[in-house]
Order: sequence, then C-alpha cells, then structure tokens
Amino acid sequence: MSSIHTLSVLVEDKPGVLARIAGLFARRGFNIESLAVGPTEREGYSRITLVAVTESPEQVEQIVKQLNKLVEVIRITEMEKGAAVRRELILVKVKADPVSRGEIVQLTEMFRGHVIDVSADSLTIEATGGYGKLRALLELLEPYGVRELVQSGSVALGRGARAMTDRSKHDRSPKADRAK
Repeated sequence: MSSIHTLSVLVEDKPGVLARIAGLFARRGFNIESLAVGPTEREGYSRITLVAVTESPEQVEQIVKQLNKLVEVIRITEMEKGAAVRRELILVKVKADPVSRGEIVQLTEMFRGHVIDVSADSLTIEATGGYGKLRALLELLEPYGVRELVQSGSVALGRGARAMTDRSKHDRSPKADRAK
C-alpha cells in the first residue's frame, strides 16, 4: 500500500543541489509528487519541501539515508501528520459571466480565497490551504469552467518553537541531529 511522505530538507544554497536531490529520486524510481524550494531565515541556506509516494517505510528510510550522503544536505525532517503545518497555493482562472460572477465570488470567500484579477469573462482566484481543501474548491469551480490552473508544491513547518536552523551557522556536524 502506497503512502505519502513529506520531507523537509535544509540544504546549502548552492547551484546544482536541487538537481542532485531530484536525480537521487529519479535513479531510485521514486516519484516526487510535489516540490517547493525557497530561501530560509538564514542566509546561505534553502529549504526543500518534497512530497513523495512510496510503497513502504523502508523506501523512505532509504531515501533519507541517500540524502544524508549529499554534502550540501544539512538536515532532513519527515513532517509527520499532525506535527506540522502544511499549505499549498493555487491560482485558478474561472469563466465568469455576469450571471455566475456573484456565485463564484461567494464560493471563493467560503474557502477563504480571494479574487485577485477580474476581466469581462473571467475571475482569477487565489486560495491557500491543505490539499483536500484546495481539491474541494476546484471541484466546486469546475462546473463554471476552469480556464487555467497553477498549483504550488506543498510547504510545511514543524509545530512548536524549534526550527531546523536552530544550530550554529558554522556547525557542520549535523549528522547526529538529523531526523531518522
């Protein structure tokens, strides 16, 4: 039975790091379902949040072991369900004639989304939330006619006060502190 795993990987912000990590997944035949990369609160570091589907916990363990071998990888944390806050962003352009426009705006507001662009025959909506919430919104917008859609990868932060970068910037002995 397949399971979904969210990994947060703190890496040195250097060219080629993302390609090496993606290549590691590809060589082992693992699919990356979602990928988001961005800077952190510490200069010189980036955080990669990736969602992967695996067949077994052993496969996740293997991925983590392989990632740990990469010099630029500082720390890896699996974001356990309930122990992390996850969000995605969608931008969706929906057909909207004068009759349906009000309904679409109400629907958007029910999902705490925002209309960010209006044209004579369409609305562009921005919404954030978990995967299920965004899927539900898209299902309700589908009958109006989705013209265009872009969705970010999942981003996640662990709950609580501790941060992945809570160690000295110059301390390069993170192996003992890496998640399983």
